[in-house]
Amino acid sequence: MKLRTKIHLYTTLLMLVLLIVMNSGVYLLYEQLAINTEYKQLKSDSEELLTAFNNLSDVTDPSIVLRAYMPTNGAVHVLNETGNEIFSVEALSFEPIQFEVGKNEDYAMSEIDGLPIIMLETPAIWNDGSIVTLQLIQRLDDVAKNLNLLKLILIAVTALVAIPLLLSNMGLSRIILKPLERLSETMKKNATSKTYEKIDKVDVGKDELAEIGRTFNGMMEALETNYRKQEQFVSNASHELKTPLTVIESYAKLLLRRGFTNEKVATEALEAIVNESSRMNDLIVQMLELAKNKERTSLTIHKVDIAQLLENTLSQMQHAYNRPFELKRESRLYAYTDEQKLKQLLYILLDNARKYSDDKIIVTSAKLGHSISITIQDFGEGIPKDQLPHLFDRFYRVNKDRNRKTGGTGLGLAIAKELSERLQIEIKVESELGVGSSFTLLIPIQNDLSEEDNR
Repeated sequence: MKLRTKIHLYTTLLMLVLLIVMNSGVYLLYEQLAINTEYKQLKSDSEELLTAFNNLSDVTDPSIVLRAYMPTNGAVHVLNETGNEIFSVEALSFEPIQFEVGKNEDYAMSEIDGLPIIMLETPAIWNDGSIVTLQLIQRLDDVAKNLNLLKLILIAVTALVAIPLLLSNMGLSRIILKPLERLSETMKKNATSKTYEKIDKVDVGKDELAEIGRTFNGMMEALETNYRKQEQFVSNASHELKTPLTVIESYAKLLLRRGFTNEKVATEALEAIVNESSRMNDLIVQMLELAKNKERTSLTIHKVDIAQLLENTLSQMQHAYNRPFELKRESRLYAYTDEQKLKQLLYILLDNARKYSDDKIIVTSAKLGHSISITIQDFGEGIPKDQLPHLFDRFYRVNKDRNRKTGGTGLGLAIAKELSERLQIEIKVESELGVGSSFTLLIPIQNDLSEEDNR
């Protein structure tokens, strides 16, 4: 059974049960009120009868008084102290019946041919001075007619309400479940076709079902994007690893053929193997670094002296590569960030500037509003403007021949982008062919990273 059918069936049954319970309560309440009204009227008649009895003379016939105050379609019975009937008057259509009023009860109820009968008892003094019990009995013909009419009305109301209730539940279940059905169909389609289809017509609406649709579409879009990136990453990685392996294999075969007899060939082959192995090692290390960043490792956030960090980093780069790095900085620059990851980000950008520029590299730092600006300026060949948007893509190279010579893998700037996003640092790039390039980092002074990251 489909969910829509189940919901429609259950809601209809629930509403019908509630309607029946409500109508039954109305019926029982009216019945009780009607009986209480008749009881009060009968009690009033009994009080008038007692008053008339007290005014009887010795010569007055009691039957005259009893008939005068006898309930309509009812009877009056007189019982002695032992409970035996000593006198009675009854209406012509009344059928004799025996029942008693229980202890602690005001009246008793019974039925004759499906018609309700009410009886109450009251003590009185008979004309001979003895104490008797008067039983006033009345058949409730009008109450029975009204109850039957009310029963028919309630049944008709239930039947009439059930029809629009059924139709409204069908429409309501269709409205509620249609988005879920579209979601289910789209999920099945994605599972069978291995695609990332999204649900249509979920842009409007502010209810929870519309929100579920938008969330699903966002998830599908993210999955598709990640899948495309993974496909591209695997393809590029396999291509990048295939090249050094091919070179290593070729030179290894050359060594086997001629390396033992020709020292020059052996030296050339070994140098090529060492270079390609080193480049492949760098590529693997950078790929692992990207994968590690994707796992969103925890950050250690604390107050960092940016000026001192820059001075230490440039000093290490200068000693490592014997290249001039000029620092222009303000003396007091502090920010709350992860010092080690910021240092790694600086290393990547400085190393990138070193590879593609033979001139000096200028690093400038300053405070800009609520951020600290760090600009790394090189004076190399520059980058074409049409290639700037792809600069941080994995394995992307502006000039593949030049990158081969410098040992670039096309992953350094991709790692830098990952690190900047983790640290909430904005990277801006400006470049002009023949003049050089500048990478600017905008570091927030007071980082709003979550407490979970501030560990």
